[in-house]
Amino acid sequence: MSTAPTADRDDTGLFIRALRYADPVVRALESELQLDYAERYGDPDEGPIFPEEFTPPEGLFLVGFVGNEPVATGGFRKHGDGVAEIKRMYVAHEHRGGGHARRLLAELEAHAVRAGYTSVVLETGLKQPEAMALYQSSGYTPTDPYGYYSEAEFSRFFTKNLDDAASA
Repeated sequence: MSTAPTADRDDTGLFIRALRYADPVVRALESELQLDYAERYGDPDEGPIFPEEFTPPEGLFLVGFVGNEPVATGGFRKHGDGVAEIKRMYVAHEHRGGGHARRLLAELEAHAVRAGYTSVVLETGLKQPEAMALYQSSGYTPTDPYGYYSEAEFSRFFTKNLDDAASA
């Protein structure tokens, strides 16, 4: 898979590359994310993830860089016919608040549209209020629970119609 940037740097200096989920850069950020989950919830995320799910054309995993430093991650995988699921959104602590998550989310949505998806779903938790605020301010609305955490009391589920996003 190419490691060429998928978008030019924005005004925050972020540029985004597609990487394999098994790439060492992704694995290092994933370790940080799991520590964050453990701090917030007491345990890392145990939901099943298979690296091949993030392989084009049905999936993709992106990493945002500031200079040579990887600072943000996120990917999508097939959830159903025409529906992608966004997973593993994360921004390193020292880079939060700079718009990187919003930029990465928009890039994931654009790639999902190019992959033929018409909507996306995602799951996040009550102990991640900044994530819930990002998704809601980005046009996501609550949806029915699904998947591994469908019965978890701290989980919240969101969806977005990408047809609406593409025409906006």
